Amino acid sequence: MTGAGRLDESVPALLTDALTLYWDNPAATERLRHYLDRFDEPLRIAVAGPWRAGKSTLLNAILGEEVAPVEPADGGPLHTWYEDGPEPGATAYSAEGSAWELPVIRSTGALRVELGGWRSTQVSEVVVRWPTRVLRHTTLVEMPAVPPVAQDEDQPTAMKIIRDADAVLYLTRDGRETDLRFLRALREGTVGRSTPVNVLLVLARADELGGGRVDALVTAKQLARRQYQEPGVRPLCMGVVPVAGLVALAGRVLSEAEFAALAALAELPREELTAALLSADRFVDTQFTAPRSTGGSHAAADYSGSGLPDATQRRALLERFGVFGLRLATTLIRTGATNRAGLAAELVRRSGLTELRESMARYFTDRREVLKARSALAALERVVRTDPRPGSADLLARVEQVLASAHDFRELRLLATLRDPKTRIDQELAAEAHRLVGGNGTSLAVRLELDQDTDGGQLWERGVDALYRWQAQAEDPLLRPDQRRIARVVLRSVEGMLAELRAGWSLH
Repeated sequence: MTGAGRLDESVPALLTDALTLYWDNPAATERLRHYLDRFDEPLRIAVAGPWRAGKSTLLNAILGEEVAPVEPADGGPLHTWYEDGPEPGATAYSAEGSAWELPVIRSTGALRVELGGWRSTQVSEVVVRWPTRVLRHTTLVEMPAVPPVAQDEDQPTAMKIIRDADAVLYLTRDGRETDLRFLRALREGTVGRSTPVNVLLVLARADELGGGRVDALVTAKQLARRQYQEPGVRPLCMGVVPVAGLVALAGRVLSEAEFAALAALAELPREELTAALLSADRFVDTQFTAPRSTGGSHAAADYSGSGLPDATQRRALLERFGVFGLRLATTLIRTGATNRAGLAAELVRRSGLTELRESMARYFTDRREVLKARSALAALERVVRTDPRPGSADLLARVEQVLASAHDFRELRLLATLRDPKTRIDQELAAEAHRLVGGNGTSLAVRLELDQDTDGGQLWERGVDALYRWQAQAEDPLLRPDQRRIARVVLRSVEGMLAELRAGWSLH
């Protein structure tokens, strides 16, 4: 969209003017140049949340390989960056800026970074390089555990996110008030308050919300929808997504040996396996009888050389899948997942990971230039407010003008608004509005519901049809003011598409 292009021009111009104004402030100029450089770098997404929220597990599930966590000897706080690289490697950085390479041990689908005896007081950050498609346009940053707000008055983790991240995945078990207070702390300054478009709230460990039942994720999705409607939640994030991280990771890295073990367990009498899966201890300690031979595809599965997994192997399965994951996996095998690939796909689909990755693409990756511009504006605002001087008021006014006029921010806010049933817009129109403002993807063809190879004439015709339709909505006196405001945002998006098509033709 042309709006993103305007931000690409107006925000760097603002930063350049600020560099001239603050030429005698080394800290400010270093920070401003840093954000100018960030426009050419991948989008930075912070993965944050309280202790034991499942950050490392979810991060590995997103990557599709076991890379996290990286932990210092004392278990203290550490910021770990995961970025693309030609080959696996890791670099540690001290608070003073010195750097040294860390030994890494690579096995099939896994990477272990050896911090040795280094403590968190000696290492402030670790950058892990891992060659994977996921990291080509995105850098993931695993943040230290967020402590209760009462114990963290200055919110150093929040400030680190504000300074270094463009978007945030915030993991919570139940969306409690301490988590919401942390998210409110991220809305620093005029930029933070006016553009709360860079946070997704993740109900991590979603399987626990339904008591570990096989249908627990259905319950979690219902809870996520209700939670997003709460007045204290909607202004803080673009959506609430439930994910069973352990199940997602298990599906992403499922091995043939693990499938064979699960298949052997699925051959057991249902009552016997159900009783064993009432708790983790019972699953490990139960002495299973030999599975009945059905002659089916599972009968030949051999995990340990003798059929059923022994106690040590069951403990490994429990660590990989959790009780819920074991219940779900064996049920899926009984009902038709007859090979490793089929089971892996079903586990990922049912874990909620697919919805999370789609949300990350829709709100973050596809809008990466907009979010990087937002980060730069926030940094410029902090510089101006920290060191006011003649000319800084003009810079601040220009920041506020960009915030008010940038249509890309309006599109993101509207995507969040359209998810609210209280919007009371016609369902068919709401679906079209969602598509036209980029909810299904930001290319012209996707916005106009046409194939990617559609020629410009057909795009123009479809765009003009949408223009007339949404002009009528925007001017309809029978609609409520909020409905007309929605229509005006959609109309502006359609006008931008037509302008982009016109500009493309003028170049030929």
